[in-house]
Amino acid sequence: MQQSAIEWTEATWNPVTGCHQISPGCAHCYAKTFAERWRGISGHHYEQGFDLRLWPERLAQPLRWRRPRMIFVNSMSDLFHEGIPDAYIGDVFDVMARARQHTFQILTKRHERMAAMADALPWPANVWMGVSIENRRFVHRADYLREVPAAVRFISAEPLLGRLEGLDLAGIGWLIAGGESGHRHRPVRAEWLRELRDRCAEESVAFFFKQWGGRTPKTGGRVLDGRTWEALPTPTPGRSPTLAV
Repeated sequence: MQQSAIEWTEATWNPVTGCHQISPGCAHCYAKTFAERWRGISGHHYEQGFDLRLWPERLAQPLRWRRPRMIFVNSMSDLFHEGIPDAYIGDVFDVMARARQHTFQILTKRHERMAAMADALPWPANVWMGVSIENRRFVHRADYLREVPAAVRFISAEPLLGRLEGLDLAGIGWLIAGGESGHRHRPVRAEWLRELRDRCAEESVAFFFKQWGGRTPKTGGRVLDGRTWEALPTPTPGRSPTLAV
């Protein structure tokens, strides 16, 4: 585990690393760019680059971390990647269920596998489940997310690459939006962000604006219309989450 600079979490836990690109939001993946820098360096955690790798020796890490914190699961992979065995995903969920002092945030683009496995997995109140939606072609990922009995269901619209026309926010407790960063970043438009912010306000969904993006994550700052937007959801199992600002 390590502390994280990601604004909506506190730490990361990577019992799996590596992935492969499946949609436009993956095109300039920060995790792949970072991991591939170390390919072939003997003894480095990423000597295999961004190839998929399971790290069973890391599974118990959250159980040893006593101070409660928000933990982003697999910041360097996707827990529902097709190359990860069902049993291993079950092991990850078992650890999260036991480490109740923490809150775990899972984010996937493999919405179909997530929904297919949902009934076989435990969903304690400290496990939040999210999907990435970068443009209108993928708003259906939210439909699959609604099938998951998580205390908080959330959407990451980052990098936001277009308007999310047709997005249904029913059953969603939190929406994170932001622009892309990196040398080849694709710009985000203010009207796309305002539309999401205003819809969240109308439908009582917590809205978190992460960044404008640019050459680095901090380039454009985090201010939208004169203020920051950092709402977090309050998990309420069995009911729609309420807002905590």
